[in-house]
Amino acid sequence: MVNNRHLNFNQIAPDLKLQGVDGAEIQLSSLWAERPLLLAFTRHFGCTQCKEMLEELVSGRERIAKAGLNLAVVTQGTPELTAAFARQYAPGLLCLADPQRKAYQAYGLERGTLFQTFLNLKVWRAIFRSRRKGYPVELPPEGQDAMQMSGSFIISRQGTIELPYYYDHIADHPPLELLLSGVLSTPWDSSFTGPVGSIKN
Repeated sequence: MVNNRHLNFNQIAPDLKLQGVDGAEIQLSSLWAERPLLLAFTRHFGCTQCKEMLEELVSGRERIAKAGLNLAVVTQGTPELTAAFARQYAPGLLCLADPQRKAYQAYGLERGTLFQTFLNLKVWRAIFRSRRKGYPVELPPEGQDAMQMSGSFIISRQGTIELPYYYDHIADHPPLELLLSGVLSTPWDSSFTGPVGSIKN
């Protein structure tokens, strides 16, 4: 079944104001004005898979920058809670606070089903792997929704969606290589209106 709220390739990305960890407002379009933006949404602060995803983004942030991408992470937390969470799990990353989940809604990220969140063998396998890394299963802080789904988007300098990645389940975060490689090896800062991929004469 097609979700009509999902954003599609080449659709205009929603441009909202969110707060940084210091409480200052940040316009999303300012983050993609000069370089394409990788916009990654987390679930809640007790989510083991989110911590694992952030670990991958932190370790890969130099490769992400080398690929020509800016990076921002959206959380459900307040600026104060997001600041504490970021210090522990996302050092060096730009984290944005969205406690009302207005960006989640604008980007078509809905509440998951039980199968997407808990009653899924792939999720439990991922939880087991995360626990071995030292990420225990924890309840969400007050005000954060354990059923909220996450996703990742790459947005062009023109403000269009180049990659909409919606999770099938909460452990389905995209591999870093997919985010770095572009569409059929076409860099994210290239035009997708002409031939895409490695074209040889």
